[in-house]
Amino acid sequence: MLLNYLSTRNKILVTATVIMSCIYVIWRTFFTIPFGHGPLAVTAGLALLIVELIGMFELAVHFYNMTRLEYPKLPVVDEALYPDVDVFIATYNEPTSLLFKTINGCLNMDYPDRSKVHIHLCDDSNRPEMRELAAHLGINYLTRTEHVHAKAGNLNNAMKHTSSPLIVTFDADMIPKHDFLTSCVPYFLTGEKIGFVQTPQSFYNPDQFQYNLYSENRIPNEQDYFYRDVQVGRNKSNSVIYGGTNTVLSRQALEDVGGFYTGSITEDFATGIEMQSKGYRCFATNKVLASGLAPGDLKSLIKQRQRWARGCIQTGKKMNLLFKKGLTFAQKLNYISSITYWYSGLKRLLYIMSPILFAVFGVLVVKCTILEILVFWLPMYLLTNTCLRMLSGNIRTTKWTNVYETILFPSLLPAVILETLGITMNKFVVTRKDGAQNDDRNYQIKQMIPHLILAVLSIIGIVNCIHWTFSQGTIGFLVVLYWLLINFYNIMMSIFFLTGRKVFRNHERSMAAVDCTLTTEGETISCITHDLSEGGISVMLDTPKYIPSDIEIGIKLVNDRYSSEFTGKVAHVASIGNRWKYAFTVKEITEEEQRQLLHIIYDHEPTLPQKLDKDISTFEDIRLNFVRRGQSDFMSNRKLARIALNRKLQTPDHGTVTLLDFNYEFVLVEIETHDLANEIQLPLGEDISLECVWVQSLRDKRGDLYRVTNIRDIACKHQIPTLEALLKQWSKERIQQNKTGPASQGKNNISPDELNEMAYL
Repeated sequence: MLLNYLSTRNKILVTATVIMSCIYVIWRTFFTIPFGHGPLAVTAGLALLIVELIGMFELAVHFYNMTRLEYPKLPVVDEALYPDVDVFIATYNEPTSLLFKTINGCLNMDYPDRSKVHIHLCDDSNRPEMRELAAHLGINYLTRTEHVHAKAGNLNNAMKHTSSPLIVTFDADMIPKHDFLTSCVPYFLTGEKIGFVQTPQSFYNPDQFQYNLYSENRIPNEQDYFYRDVQVGRNKSNSVIYGGTNTVLSRQALEDVGGFYTGSITEDFATGIEMQSKGYRCFATNKVLASGLAPGDLKSLIKQRQRWARGCIQTGKKMNLLFKKGLTFAQKLNYISSITYWYSGLKRLLYIMSPILFAVFGVLVVKCTILEILVFWLPMYLLTNTCLRMLSGNIRTTKWTNVYETILFPSLLPAVILETLGITMNKFVVTRKDGAQNDDRNYQIKQMIPHLILAVLSIIGIVNCIHWTFSQGTIGFLVVLYWLLINFYNIMMSIFFLTGRKVFRNHERSMAAVDCTLTTEGETISCITHDLSEGGISVMLDTPKYIPSDIEIGIKLVNDRYSSEFTGKVAHVASIGNRWKYAFTVKEITEEEQRQLLHIIYDHEPTLPQKLDKDISTFEDIRLNFVRRGQSDFMSNRKLARIALNRKLQTPDHGTVTLLDFNYEFVLVEIETHDLANEIQLPLGEDISLECVWVQSLRDKRGDLYRVTNIRDIACKHQIPTLEALLKQWSKERIQQNKTGPASQGKNNISPDELNEMAYL
């Protein structure tokens, strides 16, 4: 076991945080309850104190886990000892296209003897297309006639038809990397009594929080904090939560607990607890070994979280965790903390309503002075935030935790209360996994109503506090004002989130630098991909290239493990800085090449943020959302590189003309004699001349638009490289000579005379 101890500086920070938190709790408990201010004030004050204490308990458990991280060190074992493995891919209603990617990834997993890896498609809905898919890809197909106990029943049925000592569980959308098995199986070969090894649930698409808040390049996935931080911390107390997917489990451990737990809608959570109560050691790693599809619409996200909340509460009640035999005191505390976490909706409601009760309705909730706030609350608050950022490796801050909780609490709170009261949900609801969807507006508005009401109340409270501060000449109301402003920020971010964001792409793109070769009519271009997806790729080129949009070109991608060849067409061309971005859609690709392409796309390190952006700020969060939502959804259809030249040329028939813009198939020309020429010849260099036919005069632009009729002949004569070298030189000269606005005009090679020629045709 490899232990990662905190530095002395961090130990001091944690110790100081604990001490100040204890002082704060004593002060809050004995000196701030508003006795004598009415029953409503006392009730609200006690309720706020209780949820604060619960929050402190959760934080204390987390800090205890994180003060000494235990990373399981991968053992080195004889490859001959690697046992047979059964891989269970659970599916219910997911599309075949999604399962194809998952199975393709499973078939690609490394193993000393691949004949020992047995992949099973566990279809719980008897679909013929799933049976055909399994047969086509050469894996086993398992189904059942009695569909009881949902996913747990499906997996238990698979156990009856298999016998390998190790079992891997994958959700239908989770695509494993090639080293998944070799990074997990050795833990089971050391002789230690191992129950399961849990790897992170990672996603190749931005989750709803990242995407809807325009922060897919600024913040990690919301689940990263749990799987790469909280879970690893739980190694210390052997209370790692089984996440249901991306996991390797011991068949013996499963048999010892009676198989996958069937008495809860979160069978994974309950199964892990049962294993640990039987003395099995369970590990969590922070190495991402599989990636899947995050819920793509608001309704799916909310249903998923409601199921998790109900299932955890349901499991805790059925298992009677406080008195569960076989669990240590530390394990019980960790699992109780996991359950109390789902009451964060109640905590969030009280945090938001407390300052509103005072500033709007005149109900005192916390009795204190501004000096007491500075002495007792402020040090604890600052130390806790700093400690959380430090312990989480900059994956999460208190600010983002508050935002996430504020977004979800109106949806989760009713489900949590009902489950607590015994009004339980027994039906397993499958999270929708058919790709990104544009949310139903009525559903979004319905979910937004509580936040809008709280926003209005917060604004009233803010105005009142400002008025009281100036009218009474006291700074005592500034504390409440600060509290209201913090809550208002969280509410505004929630409204931004629930407003949604339109989805444009059919396939999720991931940033990846892969060697790429483009074969066109006139030349072969070697480059590096900028991003790629199942539907296309984009590359960055130093100079513009002539790639006609109406023909298919050859595309070849190669990395250190995979290679894929297919044809594609230009979808979009854009100038970015001093470079050119070309996007291509996949047109013709064989199944074998497609499978290789899938490996290139999904078998690599995550490309979405793994840490919080260092420059992230509250002001920037709000500004970004206001600005981006105010922009029109403009999608350019430019498919050829337009180069601004402003170059004077001598023509044989029309004297001096100015070549303003050029995009290979069209030119914008200004004839100094102002004579209209139906045809014009533009000599560019030795043996290269453009033959152009007039299209139309442009009223709002200088010059006339001409179509180049012999560009294909130039390409066939392999003169395009010479032409492009000439154009590059002229463009550079234009930038240097442009004294009026080089910073703005030269940076992107865009002329003030640039036009979208297709808008005129």
